Amino acid sequence: MNLRGIVSVTGKPGLYRVIGQNKAGFILETMDGLKNKLITNASTKLATLEDITVFGEEDEDITLISILEKMKSEAAKNAIPDPKSDNKILRKYFTSIVPNHDVERVYASDIKKILSWYLFLSTLPLFDETAPAANEEAAAE
Repeated sequence: MNLRGIVSVTGKPGLYRVIGQNKAGFILETMDGLKNKLITNASTKLATLEDITVFGEEDEDITLISILEKMKSEAAKNAIPDPKSDNKILRKYFTSIVPNHDVERVYASDIKKILSWYLFLSTLPLFDETAPAANEEAAAE
């Protein structure tokens, strides 16, 4: 799964692709079919999907990439619920995928966001690509 250059912007819905950088901040492009451009300033908070983690038990964080990979591998036998489903259904599903997440610190809103990201990303070609870092390591071997 290649999530390089994909970010979430605090306070804005959806996911964005970083297409450039200027003195003031980053130039982003929406990942929907519209491909609208957005210029952020230095105070805008961005989170790259590669760097996002979820609280795990015993101070062990779980990477978003590993969660999405697990969801992808389990999709055939464990149907992905609608992100707008009841919180109990979402929690039950997320616990089956990531049993070692911290139930106290991972909120239903976090689970909804992860599920909606997964459903969106699974429709894109990058979902089946290998991450560039993995390609470089394989070439080195």
